[in-house]
Amino acid sequence: MSRVPELDVAVVGAGAAGLSAAHELRRAGLTVRVYERSPHVGGRMRSLRHEGWTVDTGAEQLSERGYPATWELLRRLGARPTEVPRVGAGVGVWRGGRAHLGVGEPTAVLTGAGLRPRARLDLAVLMARTGRPTTGDVPLEAGPPGAATLREAAARYHRDLHDYLLQPVAGCFFGWDTARSAAGPLLDLLRENGAPSGWRTYRDGMDHLARRLAAGLDVVTGRAVREVVDEGGRAVLRFEEGDAVTARAAVLAVPAPLVRALRPELPPDEAGFVEASGFTPMLKVSLLLRRPLSPAAGRPVHVLLTPAVEEAELSGVVVDHAKHPGRAPAGRGLLSLLAAPRCVPELLEAPEEEAAGRLTRAAERYVPGLAEPGVVVRHFVHPFRHGLPEARPRALRERPGFLSRPARAVEYAGDWVMLRPAAEGAVRSGALAASRVLSRIGRPLRASGDERGEQSHAAS
Repeated sequence: MSRVPELDVAVVGAGAAGLSAAHELRRAGLTVRVYERSPHVGGRMRSLRHEGWTVDTGAEQLSERGYPATWELLRRLGARPTEVPRVGAGVGVWRGGRAHLGVGEPTAVLTGAGLRPRARLDLAVLMARTGRPTTGDVPLEAGPPGAATLREAAARYHRDLHDYLLQPVAGCFFGWDTARSAAGPLLDLLRENGAPSGWRTYRDGMDHLARRLAAGLDVVTGRAVREVVDEGGRAVLRFEEGDAVTARAAVLAVPAPLVRALRPELPPDEAGFVEASGFTPMLKVSLLLRRPLSPAAGRPVHVLLTPAVEEAELSGVVVDHAKHPGRAPAGRGLLSLLAAPRCVPELLEAPEEEAAGRLTRAAERYVPGLAEPGVVVRHFVHPFRHGLPEARPRALRERPGFLSRPARAVEYAGDWVMLRPAAEGAVRSGALAASRVLSRIGRPLRASGDERGEQSHAAS
């Protein structure tokens, strides 16, 4: 039977991408509803709160640089500077039994930050090569080094650049395998985001932006979409309960592998890029501590990178109470342990107690006092089967065709669309999806003169 649209736009997914798209479309006067299968908004930027601790389950920080769309959105929402304070410490890398500070800082070419003297010279060359102007998209995707993998791009430099910089950064922050991941997007992220001394966090948790956006939107949580189809230029969402909703357009703001599950029959000019957009699984363990503990270093450290050549189980330790003191109650501590990419598939299948135990025992090497009885009050395990998009060379090749496709009833948002595994990529993709929807459907449903009629939840 013919369906009468009850909404202008239905958005699937209440992470940063979906909420950003919905916000832009709502500003344009369209009727928008967001559907989220989990009980909470935020997606990979969700924070949980427990007895005074604020635990960031996924994303950790944002940057003063390289996040123009995010900062514009925050200004529009009325966020005050005090709500997005600077992170309180720097980034170090473990080498030879101790932490070396200054990773990502311009001074690393002088101080070393764990690199040998020859590698520091090569770092200066690498920084010069990636320091050219950017469009804010993926400027290094055309030709070397962008089309090469990180391991291939690093092969021309001293081995330290791969082993004690590119691999630890890619593995800890993104869960990437340097033998698979394209060099361009990561090098561009490092250049755009600038030094860790300019990183910031949300004072009350990394879900701050999602909560602010959701407060002004029609969001339905705990509602799982089973399928999204294009029926004669209208989008039909079918839910797991068997009912359906029809809209003039839909935005799928979910990881690329879930797009394939929701839309089994993708148009050819979409399928190539969607299928090439891989996601890395990730697993993180948060330790609520009776007292603040940190890696031994010359000055406070926010993140300690543990390279694969030094450590088998962990990719890094995040000192959350150094990131912002409000993450833990007064006199307490909070650490986040990130699993090494090679261990994640196994840990995702293991019981939570086993996963937490393995990572905690590994972290005792880097955090003095962590092995003391009773110091860990509680742990939380955060598994992500679709952690972050991994920009691979094939995805770079497929993306131009995907971006040039005509606007359709079903559009997409997510950091994978921008080949940028960060909240900024999600926000930009939301704005892009909104602009494509608006270019196609124009005015709101009521203003266009379309007959609203009765809602039809029955399947055709």
